[in-house]
Amino acid sequence: MGFVKVVKNKAYFKRFQTKFRRRREGKTDYYARKRLVAQAKNKYNSPRYRFCVRFTNTKVICQIIMAELTGDKVICQATSSELPRYGLKVGLKNYSAAYCTGLLVARRLLQQLGLDEAYPGNDADGVVKTQKYAGRTLYVEDLDWETERRPFRANLDVGIRATKNGSNVFGALKGASDGGLDIPHGVKCFPGYDREDKKYDPEEHRARIFGEHVADYMRKLVEEGEDEKYALQFSQYQKHKIEPDDLEELYESVHEAIRANPGFTAAPAYQKTKSYGQKKRSLKQRKGRIAQKFAWKAWKDEMEADEE
Repeated sequence: MGFVKVVKNKAYFKRFQTKFRRRREGKTDYYARKRLVAQAKNKYNSPRYRFCVRFTNTKVICQIIMAELTGDKVICQATSSELPRYGLKVGLKNYSAAYCTGLLVARRLLQQLGLDEAYPGNDADGVVKTQKYAGRTLYVEDLDWETERRPFRANLDVGIRATKNGSNVFGALKGASDGGLDIPHGVKCFPGYDREDKKYDPEEHRARIFGEHVADYMRKLVEEGEDEKYALQFSQYQKHKIEPDDLEELYESVHEAIRANPGFTAAPAYQKTKSYGQKKRSLKQRKGRIAQKFAWKAWKDEMEADEE
């Protein structure tokens, strides 16, 4: 078997095409983006909406985005950094916080579009109520299409994040779906689904939504006497006096508060800090300063002359 020598000569580099910048940076999967953004050719100016979920080092970001020729346009956004306003001040990046953020952006968007009363969504118990199955995919059930508006549909966009079973991305998906958004999905991605038995346990999923996994770990550290480790990992919980048994009630109150008032509240106006630098002098002050320098120079020359 002969060996094929790979030669990258001038002809090769003349035909080399540089990939998109965000592809080179590893930020965008254009193979997936094309299928999420491309519009149907027989539907003029009918945009496709994406439910984008992103995680930073400290928070969860959920956005509803539509693509235009000039670029992507965000029509609604919610972040987990807004959750302290609803009573959740700790754990702003776990599965429960992702659920709350998805619920918040869903209720905010539907309120913005006037669909919040027509599509109230489900309760946060992991049990499907106002949704229906089409094969293996869950959809929001349509109302009377002759008189009512259809549900707002968006497709999940996870970016380059791994879509493994039980990922926090799907916590935001479940929150948005329970909030009333029509996001086609199945139960295989949720915690509580057993791939071997091919069965879905909604109670296990409900426990994850209400932070039972966090409460169990907190109890485990207490029982094993790991006081230092507990204080290190749950210092903010101790600061706000949150015990393991308080988490379920806490998340229930957060869900109720989000549904009661999902509107956006702007941050306080930016106030310029006090500046200690020199202020600009007026013409009179500048002339006076020059006169002082001349007077000081004249006095210095006079003193030097007297010493001589």
